[in-house]
Amino acid sequence: MREFTVTENDAGQRLDKFITKLMPKLPKSMLYKGLRKNCVRVNGKHRKDGAVFVASGDVVTLYFSDEFFETEKNFRYVKPIFGIAYEDENILVTDKPVGVLSHADENSNGDTLIDMVKSYLYDKGEYSPENEQTFKPALCNRLDRNTGGLVIAAKNARALREVNESIKLRKIRKFYTAIVTGKLEASGHLENKLLREDKVTKVSDDGKTASLDYRVLSEKNGLNLVEIELHTGRTHQIRTQFAGIGCPLAGDTKYGGGGQKFRQALYSTRLILGFDRDSSLAYLNGKQIEIKAPFEADFKE
Repeated sequence: MREFTVTENDAGQRLDKFITKLMPKLPKSMLYKGLRKNCVRVNGKHRKDGAVFVASGDVVTLYFSDEFFETEKNFRYVKPIFGIAYEDENILVTDKPVGVLSHADENSNGDTLIDMVKSYLYDKGEYSPENEQTFKPALCNRLDRNTGGLVIAAKNARALREVNESIKLRKIRKFYTAIVTGKLEASGHLENKLLREDKVTKVSDDGKTASLDYRVLSEKNGLNLVEIELHTGRTHQIRTQFAGIGCPLAGDTKYGGGGQKFRQALYSTRLILGFDRDSSLAYLNGKQIEIKAPFEADFKE
């Protein structure tokens, strides 16, 4: 038997999700059998419904074998090398370097941005893995390995829920700077259906709608410095949509851009934040966070 007091960072999630995070090795079938068989109590009362939400201060008592509580400690300290575009007590907006993965994938063996964020907050005393039951600092958006720029990290569970909800509702506006090859109109709108297959994104009627707007900031020798506002978040969306009109990004060899100077010349450079009035993050409504793409100065020279 183990007993857990729900903290502020644990609150607001379903009981079955809370239990799963405490016992990741527990089979789902055994979890729901335990709920039926009086193995789960909240504030001393048997709970059969895993869909109820836990609140801060609730005492959850679990009658399961100790083996299921053996969680793997996956926090490892790595040197943070990202830039900081904005930070307060709830969120951290990082400038992710090119070449760094947002999260680990099946082929990665290096340090990731989320590892760095956890380590940075650990150094500041704002994240203590041993004192957290189910919460870990998390990224709210992600960028490809070779795309750098603005990534939002949440420092607490409420911020994570509210940023994710605003992104889902498209209340957070996301802008990118890119170098695009070919002949472009001064501004335009691109909308396609995109399908992801075999780690490549392509235009397909079987795909999901993707849209963006762009404006050309400057042009020279068949290259365009472009600002892009992304309205949807499909994988490789910008790269695929510009390649689809015969204007791939400079350096984007995967989608026909050629060259190696910039890798893919794409950087997340501006965010305009938006939240509901009753959100704990409403103080950030309308806040603009902006950085420069590293290749902008080279292009203008």
